[in-house]
Amino acid sequence: MLASGFTAAPVSRCMFFGIIVSSILVSITDVKYLFYISVDPHLLQYKQLWRLLVWQTCYTNSTELLFAAMTIYNVRIIERLWGSRKFASFLTSILPPTLLLPPILTTILRPLTFGAFNHLPAGPTPLIFALLAQYHAAIPTVYKYRVITPDISNQAFSAGTVSGLVFSDKSLVYLLAGQLALSSFPGSALAAGIGWAIGAAWREEWGPSAWTRLRVPGWVVGQKKAEGGEGFEGLRRRLEGEGSGSGVDGGREGEVRRRSLGRGILDQFRGSF
Repeated sequence: MLASGFTAAPVSRCMFFGIIVSSILVSITDVKYLFYISVDPHLLQYKQLWRLLVWQTCYTNSTELLFAAMTIYNVRIIERLWGSRKFASFLTSILPPTLLLPPILTTILRPLTFGAFNHLPAGPTPLIFALLAQYHAAIPTVYKYRVITPDISNQAFSAGTVSGLVFSDKSLVYLLAGQLALSSFPGSALAAGIGWAIGAAWREEWGPSAWTRLRVPGWVVGQKKAEGGEGFEGLRRRLEGEGSGSGVDGGREGEVRRRSLGRGILDQFRGSF
C-alpha cells in the first residue's frame, strides 16, 4: 500500500499517462475545439452528438491537466486495495453515466440559469471524482494536524482551548481535486459533483445489480487463468510441507516421511502434465 510510483497499479498508470499524452497531442495538433462541449451551438444548433463520446478524452488546459494527473496519482491506492480487475471494472461501469449525465444536466440547467450553464470543459473530471469518492470512503485518515495563528496566548495554548483549522494527511488530495473542480466554473464543478454522486451511488449499490457486479475479463488487465488441477495440487503440497515442518500433526508428519522417493518425484511433476 505504501509502495512508490505505480507499483501494482497498471490501470492507474495507463490512465495517468494516457491523459497526459492525449492532452499533449491535442495541443500540438491544435484541435482543442473538438473536445469541449457548448450546449449552444454544439448540441442545440449543430447536433454534434459525437462530442458526447469524446469530451473526456483529454484536457485542453495545462492547469487542469496538472491537477488531474496529481489527483490520479494520489488515488492509485484504490487499485492496490481492490486489485486491477475490480478497478478496471469500476471504471468501465461508471463510464456511460459519467459521459452522458453531465451534458444532459447542462442542457437542462441552461434555460433555468439564463445561460450560465452552457460550457462543459473537456477532460475526465467525472471519472476522477468518482474515484475520489472511493478514496474518501475506503482510505482511513492516518493523522490530523491543526494550523493556528501566531498570536495565540500561551495560557490558551496550555489549556488546550486553541482553535484553528484542522487538516489531515488526505487534505492535500482534496485540495488538488478542489482546484480541478473550480478550474472552469461552473461547468467543471457540475462535472465533479456528478462524478462524486455516481461514485457514491456505485459504492452504496443504488443502481441495478448488473451495474455494480460487472467484471471485465481477466486478460484485460494481464491476468492469466491458471489451470485448476495445478493450482489445487500446488496448494496441497504447500499445506503438507507446512504440516510436516510444524510438528503439530504427528501422524500426518510420519505419513509424509514414509512416502517413497518415486511418489515424491511424481508429486513434484504432477501439475505439469
